[in-house]
Amino acid sequence: MKQTYQELITKAVNTQQLTYEEITMLLGAGDAQQMLVRAADEVRRKAVGDDVHLRGLIEFSNRCRQNCCYCGLRRDNRGLERYYLKEDDVIDLAQEAVRCGYRTVVLQSGEDAYFTADRMAYIIRKIKENDVAVTLSIGEKSREEYRTYREAGANRYLLRIETTNEKLYAKMHPGQELANRKRCLYDLKELGYEVGTGSLIGLPTQTDEMIAKDILFFKELGADMIGLGPFIPHDDTPLRAEAGGDFDKSLRVLALVRLLLPYTNIPATTAMETLRPKEGRRLALGAGANVVMLNVTSRDRRGLYQLYPGKPRAKDEPMEDRLRLEEEIRAMGRTIGMTQGVSKAWQQEINE
Repeated sequence: MKQTYQELITKAVNTQQLTYEEITMLLGAGDAQQMLVRAADEVRRKAVGDDVHLRGLIEFSNRCRQNCCYCGLRRDNRGLERYYLKEDDVIDLAQEAVRCGYRTVVLQSGEDAYFTADRMAYIIRKIKENDVAVTLSIGEKSREEYRTYREAGANRYLLRIETTNEKLYAKMHPGQELANRKRCLYDLKELGYEVGTGSLIGLPTQTDEMIAKDILFFKELGADMIGLGPFIPHDDTPLRAEAGGDFDKSLRVLALVRLLLPYTNIPATTAMETLRPKEGRRLALGAGANVVMLNVTSRDRRGLYQLYPGKPRAKDEPMEDRLRLEEEIRAMGRTIGMTQGVSKAWQQEINE
C-alpha cells in the first residue's frame, strides 16, 4: 500500500493532477504523511524558492454582521467587547508595519458596516503611498465594492470558502449561501486581484471526501493564495463542545495543495501554531508553506479579535515578533523575502 501512496505522490508531483478518489485516499493516509511532506517541500523549493514572505496584519474591527457558527466574532456573541479603529488609526498602524520592514499590509476585519467602500478606498490609497502591497480580508461584498477597492490600489483579497459542501456550508453559515461566496471569488478574479481562499479542517461532520472537493475547487478557481488551518472550537459559539481539527490532517491538506498548485502562496497559519505552539509554524513551512502573517495590531486590541481561542504572541511587540521569526526562518535554511511576494500563480495568469 505504501508503494501505492508513493505512486500517487509521484503522479501529483509530475502532473499537478489527482482525481477526487486519489486525493481522498492520500488525505486519509497518515502513514504516507512524511512522504507527502517531503515531496511538498521539494515542490515548494523548485516552484517558489526558499523565500518566506512576511505580511503585516492589522485587525481593524471585530464587529461583524455575519453569524458563522465557528467564529468568535459572530454577531450573536454578546460576551465579546467590540472595537473598531478609525481610518487614520488604521493608516498609522500600516505605517508602523512599513517601519518594521513589511512589504505587504493585510487589513482584516469582520463584516463591519461602518467601513463603507469610500472609507476603505481612502485607507487603501493612503497606505499605497508607502509602496507596499495591500491585501484585504473583509468578507462578502458587491462586485462594485470590490471594483472600488481595486481602483484605489488593493492588490489582493482573501476570502476563505471554508467548505464547498452545500449542506455543511449552510449549517456553518446561517443566512449565507455558498453560491454567493463563490460569486465573490470569481468577481475578484475577474477584477484582477490576487485571490486567496481556503478551508477549515475538522469542522463537525466534515469528511475527507469534502476536503478533496475543496482542493479541486481551489484548482478550478486558480487560487493565488490558499489559507488552511484546523478548526479550533470557541467557547462562545454553538460549536464549543466539538472536538476540533487535527494538526496532522491539516498538514496533509497543506502538502497536497502545494503538490497540486505548486505556484500558489500558502501561509503557515496561526491556527497551526495554536495547536502546536513550539513547532506548528515550522512544520507548516516544512510542508510547503511560504508565507507568514505577523500581527501589528496594537496589543490592547489583539486579544479582542477572537476568531478562535489561544492565538499565540498576543502581547508581543511587532518588531520583536518579526526578529524572532527571522531567526527561526534562517535556522531552517530559508530566506526572508524582500519583495512584495506576488503570487507566481497570479504572475503566470497575467503573462498568459
